[in-house]
Amino acid sequence: MNKNSNAYTFIFAIIMVIVVAVTLSFTATSLGPLQKENVRKEKMQNILLTIGIETDRENAEELFDKYISQQLSLNSQGEKKEGVNAFEVDLAKELSKPDEEQTYPIYIANYEGSEYYIAPLRGSGLWDAIWGYIALEDDANTVKGVVFDHKGETAGLGAEITTDWFQQRFVDEKIFNDKGELVGVNVVKGYSGGNDKDDNKVDSISGATITSDGVSEMIEKRLKNYLPFFKKRQDIKVVTR
Repeated sequence: MNKNSNAYTFIFAIIMVIVVAVTLSFTATSLGPLQKENVRKEKMQNILLTIGIETDRENAEELFDKYISQQLSLNSQGEKKEGVNAFEVDLAKELSKPDEEQTYPIYIANYEGSEYYIAPLRGSGLWDAIWGYIALEDDANTVKGVVFDHKGETAGLGAEITTDWFQQRFVDEKIFNDKGELVGVNVVKGYSGGNDKDDNKVDSISGATITSDGVSEMIEKRLKNYLPFFKKRQDIKVVTR
C-alpha cells in the first residue's frame, strides 16, 4: 500500500486508536484492584488518625483490626442493621435517601484504656463534596479528633480543612451546648474564644467562609442521626441537662 495515500493514513490512525484504547483498558483493569485496596487502607488510616494513631498503608489493616472493636451499621432509630457491612457503606449514595432510610455507620475503638466512637461525615463545601471522620470520647460529647478531606476546594483557602493546624482546633471541643442540645462544633469567622473548649466554636479559615460553614453543618447534621444510638447505650453519659 502506498504510504503516502489517504487510505494508508486512515488505516494507520484506526490501528493506533485501537492499540491505545486496548492499552488503556488493560492498564485500568490491571490497576483497578490495587487502587481499590489503596482506598480501603487509606480509609482505615483516616479512621485510626481520629484517635491519634498514625500509620502507613502497610500497617493500617493490622492496627485497624487491633483497635477497632466494633463496626456497626445503624438505622435512624439507633438500632443495628443486620447483614450490612459498615465499612462498605457509601455515604454519597446514602445522602440521596431520606434520613429514615439511610444507614449510619459507626466504629467503636478501644485504645490506651479508653473507648471512642467514630462517625463518618459528608457534606458540601464551596465547589463540591467534603467529608471526613470525627471521634468522640466515651461521654459522646468530647471530640477526640477529626479528619477532613475534600474533592475540589480552593488551594490555600477551603482546602486548608485537610491541614493539621485546622483539624487540631477541634480536639477537646464539645458537641453539646450547656442546655444539652447537640449543636456540633461551629466554625466561626473571627472567633476570639481562645482555648475555650465548652463554647462549641472554633476559628474558621480566613477567606473560606462557605467551606467553613459546610464543615459546621456537616458535623451537626450527621451527628444528630446518632443521638438515638448514643442514648440507647447505657455506658454513654449523653448530656441531658
